[in-house]
Amino acid sequence: MTTRTPWRPTALLAGLILLTAACGGTTKSDVAQQSSASATAAASSAAANPNAPLKQGLKIAFLPKQVNNPYFTIADGGGVEAAKEFGGEGKEVGPSDASASSQVSYINTLMQQKQDAIVISANDPNAVVPALKQAMAAGIKVVSYDSDTAAEGRHVFVNQAGAEDLGRTEVQLLAEQIGHKGKIAVLSATPNATNQNTWIDFMKDELKKPEYKDMELVKVAYGNDDDQKSFTEMQGLLRSYPDLAGIISPTTVGIAAAARYLSDSPYKGKVKLTGLGTPNQLRKFVKDGTIEAFELWNPADLGYLASYAAAALASGQITGAEGEKFKAGKLGEYTVGAKGEVLLGKPTVFNKDNVDKFDF
Repeated sequence: MTTRTPWRPTALLAGLILLTAACGGTTKSDVAQQSSASATAAASSAAANPNAPLKQGLKIAFLPKQVNNPYFTIADGGGVEAAKEFGGEGKEVGPSDASASSQVSYINTLMQQKQDAIVISANDPNAVVPALKQAMAAGIKVVSYDSDTAAEGRHVFVNQAGAEDLGRTEVQLLAEQIGHKGKIAVLSATPNATNQNTWIDFMKDELKKPEYKDMELVKVAYGNDDDQKSFTEMQGLLRSYPDLAGIISPTTVGIAAAARYLSDSPYKGKVKLTGLGTPNQLRKFVKDGTIEAFELWNPADLGYLASYAAAALASGQITGAEGEKFKAGKLGEYTVGAKGEVLLGKPTVFNKDNVDKFDF
């Protein structure tokens, strides 16, 4: 569980505008679960000193799925802001394409640069692990955020919100809008995205409940967190299933592209759209009736929290073991949960009544 101070969106992200983004993930397996257990055991055997001061001059590198992605620009901006607060140096590096192989080359470079910590959103949960394990063996602390790696590839995973909360609430939001009846589809990011796949699993499980007996998931499409491909996939969904009642897009790139297509199509107002997006990118679509409601966490807070987690690890305050606590600046105190997971908090639902109150 997590304790935190209330979130103040306008103060945290003043000056940050024109945001869109992707939110990606990890795949499950027995091997990953076993690795998680061994990683937790290893962390527990290390010594943590919660009263140790944060080291000065820490070098924290943020490695997103792809640079020039507005979502990660905001998230990593929050991380750099945090690094400045605790006297460290933060920077964002990474590939322009969302590929695991490109991330591996950056990990190797960051290891040569002797960074104190790497904060990574993994394009693939397993492909980056060998390089990350080398970095960890060299004394570099590794924090995954947004999209997890296999557990043996990091010390801590900073998660946006509970995966179950996100998956189930996405279905609940759409069900309310379509009267719990009709065919629905999902427009996701990449096929291997950990968080996307986990959320979709919970969506499918939620749909098994009696109250959704008249709803049918007919397709999961992938826009690869690319605006044009997401736009094309949205167009393809409606051509293949012209009787769709609604679409869930749990990626900010996807939902923005889908909204853009819907807003200029005959389906506007007929096909309901929800998912994960930022208020600034979707405000006009809420006001013109394309979208009724959507949700998201604060991406800058996510990067901010990941930065403080990295600093706490590099300073010896925590090791990643369950139950350890650390302070994350203005966000307050957090506790490391099972499998090294730290939860930012529950998502916020945005609609026409509150979308103008947020600026990010």
